[in-house]
Order: sequence, then C-alpha cells, then structure tokens
Amino acid sequence: MAGVSLIYFVYQDSGMLQSGLLRASLVMVPAITSTYVNHAVATEPVNIDEVVITATREEKKSTDIPGDIDLISQREIAITAPAHPSEILNRSAGVHINHLGGEGHMTAIRQPITTKGVYLFLEDGLPTRPTGFFNHNALYEVNVPQAENIEVTKGPGSALYGSEAIGGIVNVFTRPAPHQAEAMLNPEVGAHGWSRLLVSGGAPINEDLGYRIDVNLTDAKGYRDDSAYSRYATTARFDGFWGDYTSYKTILSYSEIDQSGVSSLEENDYFNQPRKNLFQERVGARKVNALRLSTEFSHEPSDEALLTLTPFFRHNEMQLMPSWMVTYDPNERDYRFTSFGFLSKYRFNLSDYAAQWIIGLDFDYTPSRYIENEVAMQQSGEFYTGYQRSGNKHYDFDADQTSVSPYIHSEWKADEHWLISAGLRYDYFNIHYDDRLSTIPDARHRRPPSQSLSFDQFSPKLGAVYKINMENSAFVNMHQAFRAPSVNQLFRSGSAADTEKLQPVKAHSVEVGIKGRVADRWRYGLTAYAMRIKDDIVNVIDGSDRKSVNAGATEHRGIELSLGGELTKRLHTELAFSVTKQEYKKFSYVFSCFPPTCVPPVSETRDFGGYDVGKAPKTTGNLSLSYRPAILPNSEFEAEYVHFGEYYTDETNTTKYDGHDLVNLRANVQLGRQVATYARVLNIGDVRYSTYTSNQVGDPDISYRPGLPRSLFVGFRICL
Repeated sequence: MAGVSLIYFVYQDSGMLQSGLLRASLVMVPAITSTYVNHAVATEPVNIDEVVITATREEKKSTDIPGDIDLISQREIAITAPAHPSEILNRSAGVHINHLGGEGHMTAIRQPITTKGVYLFLEDGLPTRPTGFFNHNALYEVNVPQAENIEVTKGPGSALYGSEAIGGIVNVFTRPAPHQAEAMLNPEVGAHGWSRLLVSGGAPINEDLGYRIDVNLTDAKGYRDDSAYSRYATTARFDGFWGDYTSYKTILSYSEIDQSGVSSLEENDYFNQPRKNLFQERVGARKVNALRLSTEFSHEPSDEALLTLTPFFRHNEMQLMPSWMVTYDPNERDYRFTSFGFLSKYRFNLSDYAAQWIIGLDFDYTPSRYIENEVAMQQSGEFYTGYQRSGNKHYDFDADQTSVSPYIHSEWKADEHWLISAGLRYDYFNIHYDDRLSTIPDARHRRPPSQSLSFDQFSPKLGAVYKINMENSAFVNMHQAFRAPSVNQLFRSGSAADTEKLQPVKAHSVEVGIKGRVADRWRYGLTAYAMRIKDDIVNVIDGSDRKSVNAGATEHRGIELSLGGELTKRLHTELAFSVTKQEYKKFSYVFSCFPPTCVPPVSETRDFGGYDVGKAPKTTGNLSLSYRPAILPNSEFEAEYVHFGEYYTDETNTTKYDGHDLVNLRANVQLGRQVATYARVLNIGDVRYSTYTSNQVGDPDISYRPGLPRSLFVGFRICL
C-alpha cells in the first residue's frame, strides 16, 4: 500500500463507466509514505478540477453548476478529526452548525439558527429522513468523521430535490470499497471524559465486488454536569459490477445514540457556573436508533445514457423528553417510522453532449406512529431530578405518508461560453392520519379528527453559467422551493386549532456568483443571494382560539466568500466569510405572560414586520493557516480562527448576543509508515461563549448554552 508513486482504483459512485473497457476510474495519487492512503496528509495538495455530485446525482465540474456548492474533502475531514459536525461544516462560507451537547445541533445556512425543516440531510444522495419527519439533530444519524467527503449546497437544490431543500443540502458520502485489503484503528481520548474508537477496513471479494466496513464507537461524560453521551455507528458498503455496463452500490447504515438532556442557563449561572445542568438523571434525554439500507444500480447502455435506480429502506425510533417543555408541559415521546421507496433517474445526452436531459421519479411510503405520555416532574430546588409517567396520554396516532415526485432537468450549451439549465419538479403528498385515542382532548392538547390530507407543489428552477475560461465561471440562478408541513405540525396540535389546514411554506431564491481558480494555486468563490419565504407557519390568536396558520413572510439576503490557496510551498490558507441581513416582512407571534410577572395575565398577537429575524447571525467566518514542515514529511500544523457574529435573541430585537471569536490548534504528525498521531486544542483562549442564546418575547431573562472551554483531544491512526 506504500510506495514512491501509487496508482489505485476507486469504484465510480456516479455510474459513469467507460463502456466495456474499464470498470473503475484510474486515479493518480502523489508520492506519499503512509500505508493508509485515505488518511495521509500529503505534503502538497493536488490541484485538480473540483468535482461535485449533489446537483445532478452525477459527477460535474463545480464551475459548470449554477450554484454555490462547497466540497469538503476526505483529507480535510481527516485533518480536522471532527468530534461534532460543527467542527468540519463550519469551515464552509455561510454555514453554521451549533453544538447543543453530544452531537446535538441546530443549523443556520441562509436562515437563522433554527429547528425548522428547511434543510435536507443526505447520505450518498438519499435523504436520511422522509419529508415531514425532519429532525434538526439528524446529522448525528450520519457517520461524519468516517465520510469520504461532504458536499454542502447553499440555498435550494436543483429539481432533483424537493421539500425542505430551502436553506441548503448537506450530502455526506460513504467511503468506497478499497482496491486491496486494508484496515485501520483510530483510538482517540480527550477532555470531559471523551473517548472514541474508529475502526475501518475492507477488501476486494473478487474482481467484480469489494466491501468496506466503518465502525464509530464514541463515549463522553460531557462538559456539563450529567451530560453523558454515547454513540455506536456502523456503515457497511459493497461496490460491484454486473457485466461491463452495470454497477451497483449497497449501503447499510446503523446508528444508536444515547444523549442526556442539557438545560440552558440564565445569565448568572452562565458566567459563574457554566458546568451546571438543571437536568439530572434522564430528564431531557433522547435515545435514537436509525437504520438505512439502499442499493444504487447504475446501468450505462451507451456513452450517451445512464439509468440509475435506488430502492431504499429506513427504520427510525426515537424516545425523547422535550427539554424545552419541561417547565410548562412535561411529556415523554415515542416517535417511530419505517420507509419504503426508491429514487430513479434516466440521463441522456444529445448532439455530441451539447444538451443533456434528466428525467426521474422519487417515491416514498412512510407509515409512522407517535405516542406522547404525560409525566410528573421531580424537583429538588431548581434541579429536575427525575420524572414518572402519570398514565395519561396526550397523543397516540398513526400517520402514513405517501409521496410521489416526478421531475425533469435539462442542461445545454448555448455557445462556447454559456451553459443553461432548467428544471421542474412536482411533489404530491398524501397522509392518512388515524387518532388512536378515545378520550376527549383538553384545551392544551387538541387533536384533529382522523382524516386523510393531501397537498402538492410545483418547483421550477432556472440557471445559467458563463464560462470565462476552463477554470473560471460566473453564474445566476432562480429557484422556487418549499417545505411541507411536518406530521407533528399537522397533528400534534397543542393548544392551536386548525393545524390540519396548514399548507406548504414557499421560498423564492435568486443568486449570482463567480468561482474558479487563479494561477492554479488559489481557489475562490463569491456569491450574493436574496431569498423570500412566504406562508411561513405561525401561531396567532383568533378571538379565544390559538391557531396555526400560513401567515409569515421573511426576507434573507447575504454574501458568501470562499478563498483558499498556497502562500508559500509550505504555508496554506483557507478563508470562509459571510454577511447576512434577515428581516421579518410579515410575522406574528403569540405573546403570553402570566402571574406573577403579569397581573392580569396577557395573551395577544404581536406583529414584527420590519424587525430583524431573531437568532440570525449577521456575520460568520473561518480562517485557517496550515504549515507543512519539510523536516516532518506528510505532517501538518494548523491554526484556525472562528468568528461568529452578533444576533438578536428574540423577535422584538430588544436583546442581543454579541457573538464570539475562538482559536483552535491542530497537529497531524506522521510517525512512520503505518502510524500517525494527531492532536487538537479547541478554544485555546478559554473564551466563555454561548452556542445558542435566546429569550421568549416579553421575558428579559436570556438563556444561554455554554460552549466548550479549552479542550485537548489526542488520537492515533494505526494501519494494520
């Protein structure tokens, strides 16, 4: 596996096979001394055209795509060794993932920090969850530290993607089967009781089939008191061929997550007792089991055509006590769903590749069950020390959802400079809802009657690329996207009436940009965008009723800058920066205040049109400087500066979080042909900062989520 110059085969993920001649693509890798190619730190980066897959589910040069897609390479993942998705994804311009404890998170890409379903999380192009079952923490169901690479699409996706692809798409790719037997152990220990073991290995089975297995075992006590976290994840992948024109890729992913509840803190505790956690035992905890199985078949009948079919199966279970409801409506929830479906696509080229057409159909059938039990909390002073079920159920319902989504996408060369693309997607949803409770609902836990609902949505896309030269291009695109109401928004009504009447949230987006390479050593990208979201789902008071309606409108504008390259042969830098302006155009919020704060009690609707969107950071940035010393071949040292800007903590814009700036250090050192070591120090300045800061409208008390203090982690990569 080692050598002066190494040539190896990588199975093609996109199915673009060389008809009858080669069953794999030949890739040249520069001279390295490590026996483990995929995790080595090469002395010099390879300057090749950046190729991405997400836009069309096939390999495309980034400069041929009318949109902003960041590619995070496997080399960058290895150097970063992320313990949390934020550590790797926040290196992309305009991307912010916060850290809520364990691997819990919320996302902000062209949106505020939110739990809303405005993102698609994919694994090798397959949505990890069906439409209507979004979980803002769902990246913990994907094995990020052992990924082949990650693609981040900012803004709405192409016509190949439907509901929830509004703020962006995060597509995590699994690693392919190796061309020859290999294995690696990657133990890691660190601050706050952190330990992780990554095990990876694979081999060819025969000349037409190979496999890889990746295992992630993680355990941590947590920075906060009583905040233990554990994870077990396995990814098994088989890459093979049938004859000369058909390939297949089977992926089995399983994740088991057990995460303790972590409370927010008010100001005095945040500054003086940041380790304090008001949730003890299993209060606010969640346990997740996520299983996915899929096989992608790719058949290339000719040089001009490609047919892909990906049948899939998902099964997901989550037991959860919502931490945000502990103080006013404590409950314990049991979510579960099982999905059966397929993704299909037929691509064909016309006129010597001057035009390309893609037609496809996605199908998903997901039966689900939701049970919510009332619980009685146990307290000792301000601490919640446990709970017991009262025997009363708030909700118990089945919701079986079927979605059918045909789409068409086309690209053609208008001349030697212009590439035009257009697409149209149609999504149809039908949900059969069955309320399994016979008791009469109370005013705080309304339940719609059993019924069937359906809604549909067209999503047109139009884009253009101007090829300045082979390595640089400018682009413009216009997208219409949407977000279907989630199953819980429709049927877990709470005190709101008419939730079953909700319709999809709509988004209209325009962006322009320029990207490419300069002098073959610098990569850049600059994008400006404007997005308008209407029919957002808000709660309003109508007489004595509280209702959920499609009434909100927000506007999101921003600029994203990426720049990376070599300052010298040994010094490399990467810059990612964004600035945003996000405003409520039409938005109402139900303000409620009760004794002793308000006497008499108040419950009214307030309009925040013209205000800045709450929890929307105005700036984000990441700057890294890496050094590759000549005396330590295949080693690298990095300093990283992370900037997170200020934002208003509520819709009234009366309270603000000032943001924070952090510095991280990393070192990757090759000790020999088969062993490497690495270390990272996060927040070396020991800055006190909050990963999420908020307050309820009318409540002057701000809640904080303390971030990690100075923390050291050390690991080894051992090739067997």
